[in-house]
Amino acid sequence: MEPKHNRFGGGATATLLHPVVAIGTLIAIVLILTLPRKKAIVAFLLPVLMIPMGQVVLIGGVHFTMMRILILAGLVRAAKFKSSSSSWLSTGFTPIDQVVVLWTVSGFIVTTIQWMNSQMLIAQLGNLLDALGAYLVLRFFITDGEALRRTIKVFAVICAIQGFCMINEQITGVNVFNLLGDGGIPVEPIIRDGVLRSSGVMGPLGAGSFAGVLVPLFLWVWTEGKSRWAAYAGLAGATAMLITTHASTPWMALGAGLVGLGFWPLRKRMRILRWGLALILVALHLAMKAPVWHLISRLDLGSSSSWHRYTLINQTILHFRDWWLLGYRYYDQWDWDMWDTSNLFVTAALSGGLITLVLVIAVFKRSFGAIGTARKRVSGDRKQEWFLWCLGSALFACVVACFGIAFLYQSQMLLYALPAFISVATFEARRAAVRSVNPPDQERLELAFVGAGTDLPLKTS
Repeated sequence: MEPKHNRFGGGATATLLHPVVAIGTLIAIVLILTLPRKKAIVAFLLPVLMIPMGQVVLIGGVHFTMMRILILAGLVRAAKFKSSSSSWLSTGFTPIDQVVVLWTVSGFIVTTIQWMNSQMLIAQLGNLLDALGAYLVLRFFITDGEALRRTIKVFAVICAIQGFCMINEQITGVNVFNLLGDGGIPVEPIIRDGVLRSSGVMGPLGAGSFAGVLVPLFLWVWTEGKSRWAAYAGLAGATAMLITTHASTPWMALGAGLVGLGFWPLRKRMRILRWGLALILVALHLAMKAPVWHLISRLDLGSSSSWHRYTLINQTILHFRDWWLLGYRYYDQWDWDMWDTSNLFVTAALSGGLITLVLVIAVFKRSFGAIGTARKRVSGDRKQEWFLWCLGSALFACVVACFGIAFLYQSQMLLYALPAFISVATFEARRAAVRSVNPPDQERLELAFVGAGTDLPLKTS
């Protein structure tokens, strides 16, 4: 049976705000507006990823979660900066930025047209603020490699805190974040197959996937040799989160990230490997009695819903003509538990139609392409190559996780942080390549074009 809070029109009917949360949010807003740009990301991410979504201010029937309030504060800071400087995005508006913006806007427009309901319009405006607003704030605050590294450290601290609280939840059966009152977190512990699944702030799937995707980045911090305390804290916290959730999707994400790192020695032969994998999947599809995506139903790591994950994909493919134009509202009637669209790609298709699904795929495609191009440009600089490879491994882990989770609420911060990381990292790789092969005068000219998102042929002599 579908939980009532997941239905359209659900949510708090009055403001629910603990005094500690109110004071902490006000402090965070002040810091976001006053701290140096590169450091404000700390004041933004810590409360966003630590305050339960159920803490909400209700104004005129519109729900303002603390995350939305902090996103608005970040946008105000960005608007103030824009009024005094033209460098709102330090890297310029990249191709990755383009598809992320189109993806979020497309989902908003198509879903609004699909429902033709004023209340849904209001709800979608809130979702647009959560998605596009979060991405723009992250892009504004993550200006260079130093800010990127600082953001990963913040994620490490968050994992350490969440991991400790989730271990405590296993021992006591109490989620400490419920002490704030009604935080939108189930009061009763979540039990599946006789095992308690720790929730933390983001829920079992959200918290576990968040941790699993970040492991390659924590390993990069560790191998870099700087701020190893952050790497140890992040790895310890992420491991605790993964174990205490007792969910398969996070472990699949972790496995994908580690497999990605394992391909480091074959980094110059990835085109052959990609085509080989594609041919294997085609051959399996032709040889198997069931479609190749049926293999998902066989991936059971214990306490799994792998059959449900397969059903989501299969029913979406079978009902293509229902959703391709403007999505589809009645997908819950296709099969048992179809209301639970725990798959980012399925969610994009059913809510935003084919165009939104294509844009989601384009975000990952452009991100992988940008990493591959940047790695070739810094070829020979093993430190930079390794960093880009770790980013790519985290992105691959995210793609795998997307087949088991739609990344909602706080966990979507990671979904938007990765394209922001890649935009900054690949820009800096291009800038480093320009500096290494061009004299100073030509370097300044070509950097101007690189900042505008244009690739120029680089001299080799």
